[in-house]
Amino acid sequence: MSEITPTSSNSETIPTRKNALEEKYKSLNEKEVEGYERLKSKETTKLPKPTGWRMLVLPFKMSEKTKGGLYLGQETLERQQVASTCGLVLAMGPHCYDKEKFPEGPWCKKGDWVIFARYAGSRIQIDGGEVRLLNDDEVLATIENPEDILHKF
Repeated sequence: MSEITPTSSNSETIPTRKNALEEKYKSLNEKEVEGYERLKSKETTKLPKPTGWRMLVLPFKMSEKTKGGLYLGQETLERQQVASTCGLVLAMGPHCYDKEKFPEGPWCKKGDWVIFARYAGSRIQIDGGEVRLLNDDEVLATIENPEDILHKF
């Protein structure tokens, strides 16, 4: 057995452990954050621009780590994103929520989290996931935090 030698009179040197699985998921998470930042900055010009009364929505992607500390597989995360009914409004077409069709005003605006039907809109595959093109009347509700909704798939 190896003996741990104290570095001072009251402290001990504590060996550190490396968890390969945790390091792997940390690197994947860093890549995802990098991808999101790239999407926010220069990649937004590559996203489709909605026309008419349509809006571009980025489906919510849940955390890779559960509250209990378990890491979810990539396939599970991708399935959840496809089945998601919650998303962030990235862009809106010029005729979204026109005053004639919606006299009370718009239901949501760019940057809002919205809830929509599971099969609503057109799915468009992009680098790092998918976006959806929804009609303005397909928005069911707005929410403050998408993590408050129970996401089942």
